[in-house]
Amino acid sequence: MKQEKSITDILTNMNTNVSPTERVVSGVAGGALIAYGIKQGGTVGALLSVLGGGLALRGATGHCQVYDAMDVNTADATQPRRLTAGSKKSPFSNSATSSKIHVKKSVTINKSPADLYQFWRNFENLPKFMTHLEAVTVTGEKTSFWKAKAPMGTTVEWNAEITSEQENERIGWKSTEGADIANTGVVEFRPTSTRGTEVRVVLTYESPGGKLGSLVAKLFGEEPSQQVYGDLYRFKSMMESGEIITVEGQSSGREPQAKKASA
Repeated sequence: MKQEKSITDILTNMNTNVSPTERVVSGVAGGALIAYGIKQGGTVGALLSVLGGGLALRGATGHCQVYDAMDVNTADATQPRRLTAGSKKSPFSNSATSSKIHVKKSVTINKSPADLYQFWRNFENLPKFMTHLEAVTVTGEKTSFWKAKAPMGTTVEWNAEITSEQENERIGWKSTEGADIANTGVVEFRPTSTRGTEVRVVLTYESPGGKLGSLVAKLFGEEPSQQVYGDLYRFKSMMESGEIITVEGQSSGREPQAKKASA
């Protein structure tokens, strides 16, 4: 019969029971909340800073007292990742640390579906208007390697493959095994009743750190629904005028301002 742990055991035990992925997420989220709490000030700011301190300690020590009380240990659930054939399953797929997020965004662009499709289909063009992307390298007829910016100055990488495609109409993709952030989606190019084209993106991704990771990323303007919104309007601006309208600092429910920067 398993012996129950006492409160003293839980408070004094410092054995690692948190996976490497959770430690990274906890450290990033903790630091972000401490900084934000200090900036906010007052009672709310103090509470956020305390919460952030707890998360930062969790990341630094690799020990979670809540896990200890629940007899949960995720430290062995994640193996070191390598973005190569036959690599282990992405650590961000761990159900204890991930949650699926769905994003749907669209924009109408005054260009033909063929023009937009051909530009997008050369994935190495995407960092020109997707500011969170550092680079995309085409590695085969249907495969590519992606490197993107992540919260707090970090980066994430993944390999992707095209899963479905109709010329001038749609491109479907998914990340392959071992991705830092598992994702799948489709971009569609639909002709409108006028001469424009509706570009529609549907994206599903796994948020590192679950809802907390998504909340912290959104707090710092790096959450994918915000990114996709800005990306589509930069794509529209670049394809129609050769300039990029900036949408930073605006919610996804508002139209972008006429503030421009050369492409």
